[in-house]
Amino acid sequence: MSIPNILTVIRILLTPVFVISIIKNAHTLSLIIFAVAAVTDALDGLIARYFNQKTALGAHLDPIADKLLLSSAYVCLAIIHNIPSWLAVIIISRDVIIMMGIAICYINTIHVPINPSFVSKATTLTQLLTITLALLNEFYPLTVLITIFCWLTALLTILSGLHYVFVGMKILHAHGNGPSKNNGEDAK
Repeated sequence: MSIPNILTVIRILLTPVFVISIIKNAHTLSLIIFAVAAVTDALDGLIARYFNQKTALGAHLDPIADKLLLSSAYVCLAIIHNIPSWLAVIIISRDVIIMMGIAICYINTIHVPINPSFVSKATTLTQLLTITLALLNEFYPLTVLITIFCWLTALLTILSGLHYVFVGMKILHAHGNGPSKNNGEDAK
């Protein structure tokens, strides 16, 4: 277990505590837990690169930890009306589509490299900032800024999702599992 993987596990373990703090309206605690989780996310990648501690486990565990924290945060914040519910639906839908694509590749024994794209990293950053603003809104009125970030997050999330669909289709097509060249005759 490397230090980056330990930090990732800490982030996973912080997720239910974060959800409980939101449910209990413990706004300060929610903000602190989310900040700690965000810092562990930044640190695990930095340490893994800087000290050459990248592992296969970390490559798979880190995105799972991110999805768990972000999805939980968006669902909870939508339920308590701190962010619009449509944004939570967009974010969860993108993640489900990505997971379905990975499952399809796995079923077809196609190795999918876990390499987040630039647009995916930008999406994660805006998703983190939107959550942070929504949590800070309990202490300072940030309605206009939150609205701007909600739309920016939605746009980047959709672009990122489309990018992954395109990449996934390319991978499937390269392995002979893409759309049939006989105009769907096999599907009948």
